[in-house]
Amino acid sequence: MSSRRTAVPAEIRRAVLVEAGHRCAIPTCRTSTTEIAHIKPWRQVKEHTFDNLIALCPTCHTRFDKGEIDRKSMLQYKANLGVINGRYGEIERRVLMIFAENPNIRTIPMPSASDVAMLHLVKDGMFRRGISQGLNMIIPNGSEAVIDFAGGTQEFYTITDKGLELVKRLAEAKSLL
Repeated sequence: MSSRRTAVPAEIRRAVLVEAGHRCAIPTCRTSTTEIAHIKPWRQVKEHTFDNLIALCPTCHTRFDKGEIDRKSMLQYKANLGVINGRYGEIERRVLMIFAENPNIRTIPMPSASDVAMLHLVKDGMFRRGISQGLNMIIPNGSEAVIDFAGGTQEFYTITDKGLELVKRLAEAKSLL
């Protein structure tokens, strides 16, 4: 262990960025990242390990360094990334982020044949799948929206109470296990 700070090795840096989807690991932020942060400070650990590194935008990194975001929360954000990335696909993770960023919506339209992309969220009881065949459907999302399918089939996914709890836990840095 060297006491002189070295750059984070490229392979570890890449793995940390991929884990967070090249975005800030804080679910309610998700800004494109340019920084890698040590969860336990470098001055204490004097090493770069995947488990102790997290991708953050410059604003969240500064907030973390100033203590506005505590270490316990940061450790939970890191742990939750592993849980979410291990269980859900890219589209499912993006849908979860949409609901985290927009707490008033309850239903989201998806292209036909999205059942495969949403498989695990539906199987886990986080969302219910619906289909509409017709010209118009009203989807409540805080305000009413009319979706025109031009006579085709449209899938839509409604978040369940269990799904709302998952999104809330993600946003609040609480354990998902």
